[in-house]
Amino acid sequence: MRVVVQRCKEASVTVEERVTGAIGPGLMLLVGITHEDTEEDARFAAEKIANLRIFEDDGGKMNLSVLETGGAILSVSQFTLYGDCRKGRRPNFMAAARPEQAEPLYERFNALLRELGLQVETGVFGAMMDVSLVNDGPVTLIVETK
Repeated sequence: MRVVVQRCKEASVTVEERVTGAIGPGLMLLVGITHEDTEEDARFAAEKIANLRIFEDDGGKMNLSVLETGGAILSVSQFTLYGDCRKGRRPNFMAAARPEQAEPLYERFNALLRELGLQVETGVFGAMMDVSLVNDGPVTLIVETK
């Protein structure tokens, strides 16, 4: 799995002019899944992201997790994270898992975040989405399981 983690002040996703997910302060996640990913990868990523100390404490030091701040998660599936741009001008998406494999694992990843106590909002898997984000910091990290 490859997850782009963005600390945000607010974020939302809209599909066909309907907001399907919106959060205030927390984390915006772009989630990519490849062929070899398993539930173990989803569990690792969920626990890592939930406990990343990337929010500031009272002293201004990044020392708190989204769990500790009471923040929320906006999780958006993003197969293009596995786009290979090394050759030619059109990205190759062969490393991205097919929807029939990726969607259940994406849903499991979100369920694992919820089991950890987080509010999780989502987009619509496979849909064209408009994503809005107010990045806080900006703080942007990449979590990979392999």
